[in-house]
Amino acid sequence: MGKSIDLNCDLGEWRTPDGVALDEAIMPYISSCNIACGGHIGDEESIRKTIKLALKYNVAIGAHPAYPDKENFGRVVMDIKPKALTKSLESQIVAFKMLVEDLGGELHHIKPHGALYNYAAINEETAEIIVSVIKSIDPNTLVYLPGNSISAKVAKKSGLKVVDEVFADRVYENDLSLRSRKLKGALLQKESEVIAQLRSLVLNESVVTYQGVLKLISAQTVCLHSDTPGAIKMAKTIHEFLTKHGVEITTV
Repeated sequence: MGKSIDLNCDLGEWRTPDGVALDEAIMPYISSCNIACGGHIGDEESIRKTIKLALKYNVAIGAHPAYPDKENFGRVVMDIKPKALTKSLESQIVAFKMLVEDLGGELHHIKPHGALYNYAAINEETAEIIVSVIKSIDPNTLVYLPGNSISAKVAKKSGLKVVDEVFADRVYENDLSLRSRKLKGALLQKESEVIAQLRSLVLNESVVTYQGVLKLISAQTVCLHSDTPGAIKMAKTIHEFLTKHGVEITTV
């Protein structure tokens, strides 16, 4: 049996109506998408348009909830009370799920965004809040999380189905956490570097960390970022590389 991988992308993150063109250009190359729910960015119009595109291109639809922090694009850990975070996440996911179903689709997965995703990976209380919210709304949905993280362990213990996610364009630390965007060398921007890391992640389930250490890592879905410069070309290049190497791009 050949190897397969889910290729996902964070979409619906545009600030002007013409941003939908970027999403549509990426759609043919991916198998699932994570659509901004209004926490870090997005509104009902952007959500509806992106859901319609996903349905058009037969791309699995995921909710991408975040800290309610548009000012920082959800990329800063927010000092927020547990009840307030719970309420915000519930609001984001419930509204998103209703829109998906209203348009004739179904919620395939949920993936926390940015700082919420990264902090939950190391903070049990935050992970438990996310897991509790998801279980209360849709306990059968998939959850995209970093493999072997605290968030993944909490989710699995609660009975949720976790999909181990890796990143083609992000640099890893020795503990397999993502290198902070505030630090030098956090992003891979050269196509050759992204493809080299993708080859390692998907074909060998390993990654070379920022410190130069080779680490084993579980990869069931690979994430692309739509706000990375040259994202459309990169999506096409990654799709072609995987296909050329006999990897089927399909949903989990």
